[in-house]
Amino acid sequence: MLHTALFPRSMAPRLSRQELVLIGITMLWGTTFLIVHEAMRHSGPLFFVGLRFLTAGLLSALVFRRALAGLRWRELRAGMVIGAAIFLGYGLQTAGLQTISSSKSAFITALYVPLVPLLQWVFMRKAPQAMSWVGITLAFAGLVLLAGPESGGLGLGLGELLTLLSAVAIAAEIILISRYAGRVDLRRVTAVQLLSAGLLSLLAMPLAGEAVPAFSWVWLAGAVGLGAASALIQLAMNWAQQSVSPTRATIIYAGEPVWGGVVGRLAGDRLPAAALLGAALILTGLVVSELKPSSWKRRREPCAAGQAK
Repeated sequence: MLHTALFPRSMAPRLSRQELVLIGITMLWGTTFLIVHEAMRHSGPLFFVGLRFLTAGLLSALVFRRALAGLRWRELRAGMVIGAAIFLGYGLQTAGLQTISSSKSAFITALYVPLVPLLQWVFMRKAPQAMSWVGITLAFAGLVLLAGPESGGLGLGLGELLTLLSAVAIAAEIILISRYAGRVDLRRVTAVQLLSAGLLSLLAMPLAGEAVPAFSWVWLAGAVGLGAASALIQLAMNWAQQSVSPTRATIIYAGEPVWGGVVGRLAGDRLPAAALLGAALILTGLVVSELKPSSWKRRREPCAAGQAK
């Protein structure tokens, strides 16, 4: 009754199965921070990213081996392009973390939230709706508070520049997945994009001067476990974004730091008041982005007519 009073059924935000899947993905992402942080004590970033996505790609290829027999050029191209975006997003962000703090990295990476509709506007000439902009603004403000950037200005050193480029790559990945979803076989594209991301990362190791690390069960277990999760996540993203817009998907993905904060709290971290406020803003952005003023107007007009009678 209270829910109906606050949000009439025509106005209440409704989450589809696809949106619920994307929310589940952000929850899973939130658990990876501690795993990767520990693995970086035993491995370089490119090797770990490469092994992670190569494992994911091989698992996907094994599961979808029959479907891969009919691989078409369009699907191969789509998988390679999305895979390059994944490699750049994960690789550049991890490389940037070698020289800047995690809070500053989180703040800069958060720029992918407004970058998605901006890139969509520039390259696809598709302007987001007004409420989507409001939701994006709230989510971005929440991410800033949640990340808790250090006081002072943000100097664009090498680490900051690499992280900024990673934000562009993450925004491009979201747009590319939505562009190709529905036009290609998801099973084939998922396998190709994961294999492409892994191979590109391993091939980049000599260019970055990164050597193969000494064997450790820590990086092996982390890479294989996250690889399996990545395979499931990429397939789910490709499926869900057939019906979820890039802007809406971005708002949902913005909840990742919230789940990361929950996992960190369980591990002993305590979120300050500003970070809690940031989490609330992100959740508010999710709700606001779903509300449409045009539906409010249609709802009010019949009510007004009824009262006049």
